[in-house]
Amino acid sequence: MKYFLFFFLFIGAESAYAQLDVRIQWENSASTDAGDSIYYDSNRKLQWDDFQGMPDQRSIAAAVTSSGFGYSESMHSRNGKGILYITVNCFYNKSRSWVKQGMRSDYALVHEQHHFDITYLWACRFIAKLKAANFSDNNYNAVAERIYDECFHGLENNQNEYDSQTRNGRIKIEQEAWNRKIDGQLAARVTNSR
Repeated sequence: MKYFLFFFLFIGAESAYAQLDVRIQWENSASTDAGDSIYYDSNRKLQWDDFQGMPDQRSIAAAVTSSGFGYSESMHSRNGKGILYITVNCFYNKSRSWVKQGMRSDYALVHEQHHFDITYLWACRFIAKLKAANFSDNNYNAVAERIYDECFHGLENNQNEYDSQTRNGRIKIEQEAWNRKIDGQLAARVTNSR
């Protein structure tokens, strides 16, 4: 009788926390310039025409890049097995990004591009953490949300650190160090994805 009860509890626990087949994908970049958003594409760098917002004249910044990452999820069942689809995107918001008049330079544009690159790198970390997570049909919303919050908080800290150490790009030696660091991380992503 004990053996039967143990077997029943084991089967019940297994079905309550069934592992899901998780499929993670990037947002289709076919709509790279969809309205107000530009989805991250390593072959498409920001241009000053992408900065369409009204400049904040009180800000010490010459320009501001508004970027972020997000995700959507959907659950499907195939042959009695749950499949969780998670689609991740990394975007730039044109109307919330701005540049002050007379401040457009190649140097400043590299600084702003690297803000977008940092966002992309955190979106990649988000995906890596999703791939390492243990999802079940009972926890997938909470797990994805927790990982997103962790990565979004990391992104905010990283962006603030970047602007603080470079003084919004005004300390050239620090900007050069960050350029090497970010370019190296991007190059490592390309190498690892092959």
